[in-house]
Amino acid sequence: MAAGASNPNNPVVFLDISVGGQDVGRLKIELFADVVPKTAENFRQFCTGEYRKDGTPLGFKNASFHRVIKDFMVQGGDFVTGDGSGVMSIYGGAAFPDENFKLKHDTAGILSMANSGPNSNGCQFFITCASCDFLDGKHVVFGKVIDGLLVFRKIENVPTGPNNKPKLPIIISQCGEM
Repeated sequence: MAAGASNPNNPVVFLDISVGGQDVGRLKIELFADVVPKTAENFRQFCTGEYRKDGTPLGFKNASFHRVIKDFMVQGGDFVTGDGSGVMSIYGGAAFPDENFKLKHDTAGILSMANSGPNSNGCQFFITCASCDFLDGKHVVFGKVIDGLLVFRKIENVPTGPNNKPKLPIIISQCGEM
């Protein structure tokens, strides 16, 4: 996980994480708006709560990481249903198309869109625990963790049960833009 933003003009967001009700720290994430501006903006607005439906802010605050697979990835962001089936975007509420596949899943800490097939991006995301080149061309990479390696590894190491569901709740207790 690289330290520091690769492009100082890219937005940096944060996710404060709690595991089992205990604060474990903050992930700082650079969003690659210079390469995938629409995908980055969708995530940024869900971090800040700028996107509203009927006047109510929607986003990642109090959302969970619902799937954890050690040495592969951690998945979260489903603030719609909480179980990995929810879809929401700032682009009319529905899923939006794959922006491009220029960036690769080449190391730990890569932020990428979870999807249910081509052009089905919404609010769900995952962060890689290792290089995952087999995901290249299938999931849109749009950011990287630039600070919070220890916090990220704490998420990765939470015990899981059926369907890779964490046995302790992993919650985004606060989020926003730096």
